[in-house]
Order: sequence, then C-alpha cells, then structure tokens
Amino acid sequence: MSTVTISAADVNKLRQQTGAGMMDCKKALTETNGDFEAAIDFLRKKGAKVAASRQDRESNEGVVIARTSADGKRGVIIELNCETDFVAKNAEFVAFATAIAETAVENNPASLEALNELTVDGQKIGDAIIDKTGKIGEKIGVSKYEAIEGEKVIAYIHGNYRLGVLVALNSNPAGAAETGKDVAMQIAAMNPVAIDKDGVDATTIERELEIAKEQIRLEGKPEEMVEKISLGKLNKFYKDSTLLNQEFVKDPSKSVAQFLSTVEKGLTVTAFKRVALGA
Repeated sequence: MSTVTISAADVNKLRQQTGAGMMDCKKALTETNGDFEAAIDFLRKKGAKVAASRQDRESNEGVVIARTSADGKRGVIIELNCETDFVAKNAEFVAFATAIAETAVENNPASLEALNELTVDGQKIGDAIIDKTGKIGEKIGVSKYEAIEGEKVIAYIHGNYRLGVLVALNSNPAGAAETGKDVAMQIAAMNPVAIDKDGVDATTIERELEIAKEQIRLEGKPEEMVEKISLGKLNKFYKDSTLLNQEFVKDPSKSVAQFLSTVEKGLTVTAFKRVALGA
C-alpha cells in the first residue's frame, strides 16, 4: 500500500499528460507511489489489457476523415472505428481521427501498417490507439487508409463523418475546389465503380455480361440475339456505373465528363477514392 500522499494537483497533472480519467490517474499514482513515469506505464498497461479484452468486439461505428495537403496535390482518407455511436460523436474522438489523417497527409505512408508507425502528439499512432482504448473502454482502430495524388485533389466529408471522398483532377483551373466538390458529391451519391469503362476490371465486366445474358434468356429472346442485347446492357452499365459517363446529379442534361468540359476544356478526373463507414 502506498504511503505517499497523492494530491489533487498530482492527479490533475497526470490527467493532463495522459488524458486518462481522474479516478484512473489517482489509482495509477497510488499504485506506483507517486512515480509519474511508472504511473504513465501503469495506465498504458491498463490500456493494453482493455484492448486485448475487446478484440472480439465489433467496432462498426466511428468516423471517416478526408484531408488534403497544403499544396492540394495529395489527399488521404482514414476510417477510425469504435464500438458505439456515442463515442463516434465525441469531439475528442473526432479530433484524434483528424490528427491521424493530418499525420498521414503530411508523411504519405505507403500502407496502413506504416501509418500506425507514424507519430501523433509525440506518440506512435499504434500506441496512442491502445491508450485511447484504455481511456474510452471500447475497441478502436484505423480500419481503412486510402491516398491519391493529382494536379488538384479535393476532399469531401458527407453525413457527419460517415463517408469521405477524394477526387483528383488533371488540372487546377479557376473554381477547381467547387468543381471537385460537385464531383465528390456525385461520387458520394452514385458510388461509381471506376472513372470510365477502361477502369472497370475484367471480372466485373464478365459478371455484368453473364447477368445480362441470363436476364435476356429469361425474357424469352432467341439465342442469336443474346450477345448483341447483352452488349447493349453492358453499355448501360457503363453509363450508370462509371463516373465520367454518369448523368451529372446537379444537371442531368449533362454527363459528368460534359460538366467538367464546361469548366475547362480537357478537364477530367484522374483518380478518386470513396470510403463509407463500415462498408
């Protein structure tokens, strides 16, 4: 049992250093006879124990944060998960996710594993997540990390941090930020599978053709017409599901490609990423 008197000032100092709760800080200082370094280790071990005990829990809530670099040529999206909507809406949790995203955009890590090795607020992100788990009492972690580059990258967050979009343009004309936001909103709403038909993978094309052929046969069309009609349905799929060919939501008289050409001749999208919470 500790014989050291633990003052409220000591408890508050440890709380400021670690962000842990008052009672946890008091217990840590009591258990370590007032040794601040040992108390910090005590709290971190507690966090690790909580993290281990929560590994089998579902963490489907959280936030999606999208950020761009100062020069507007790089963007990232991260998804930080937790177990409850209550924690996801907490300002401190959102700020932590934002700090991770900003660290990612500044350092451009090659993978999610590399991201966890970066430092936020003087601590490795992976370690900071363990500490937050101990403090919050829920399983948390970064489940997704996406990054793109381009002449002009625009970030958009939709639905109270539940969906994030990045759009890269091949040019940076006047009004690029607003144009990029319009395209990002299109992506958020319509969820295209690729920029254009050349970006659709062969597996998806094969699946769409097979579905189309089966539908045509069920309609009783003769077999010699199946191939031709299925190709027509595939073109309809490209129109509905590839970004540049989609009807522009804000003006259905134009495709997205046509809308971009009204902003600047030759303007197009070179990359995009869409991350929806829990998807």
